[in-house]
Amino acid sequence: MLEVRGLAKNFGALRATDGIDLEVREGETHAIIGPNGAGKTTLIGQLAGNLRPDAGRIRFAGEDITALPAHKRARRGLVRSFQITSIYPDFSALDNVALAVQARHGNSFGFWRAARRDRKLTEPAQRVLDEVGLSGRSQVLAANLAHGEQRQLEVAMVLATGPRLMLLDEPMAGMGVDESQRMISLLTGLKRKQTIVLVEHDMDAVFRLADRISVLVYGRIIASGAPDEIRANSEVRAAYLGEDA
Repeated sequence: MLEVRGLAKNFGALRATDGIDLEVREGETHAIIGPNGAGKTTLIGQLAGNLRPDAGRIRFAGEDITALPAHKRARRGLVRSFQITSIYPDFSALDNVALAVQARHGNSFGFWRAARRDRKLTEPAQRVLDEVGLSGRSQVLAANLAHGEQRQLEVAMVLATGPRLMLLDEPMAGMGVDESQRMISLLTGLKRKQTIVLVEHDMDAVFRLADRISVLVYGRIIASGAPDEIRANSEVRAAYLGEDA
């Protein structure tokens, strides 16, 4: 589904990503882990098209997308969420997801009041809210949702675009224990139905969710493999998980 070769990005003298090779198979959940400053968010930005690489190639579903801007990648089904929650706080949860449905199908909203009565937008939006566990919160303003619910809403907005691959940048950031467990349950339900690249600091979540894990250190991937392989890798333990892991 996704093939990356030699991807690199410099910010002045800092080499944020340094010759990254990565493959993501269709239907898998592939986690990217690494210490702060390893280049994880830079990598996600390059995959999504928010950052143009200085070197390397990106192929998605067989097509070279290296030069495509973010919106054209999203049209092809490569869709991301952000480390900082990105929603429309003054719209209801249902309105937020309806916007994503509209973006997918290209309907013109015209006047917003009329769009709220457009069942072609609201019915699929409600189904996605049901899928992520927000069925009873559809009419609540996004600003009034709990933090964990806002993160669920953001996942709903990604799902409503009909993604072929979801790039999730720290979906559990800032969550408490109960909220994290709900997000893990949500992502577990999406496994096999969606191809997911997951950047996450919560190691409990990573090892429960991931089919494969790639470890990024100083802009380079030092190991890729199944969770048990990563746990047993001495270089990974030294660089990131800790010698006692």
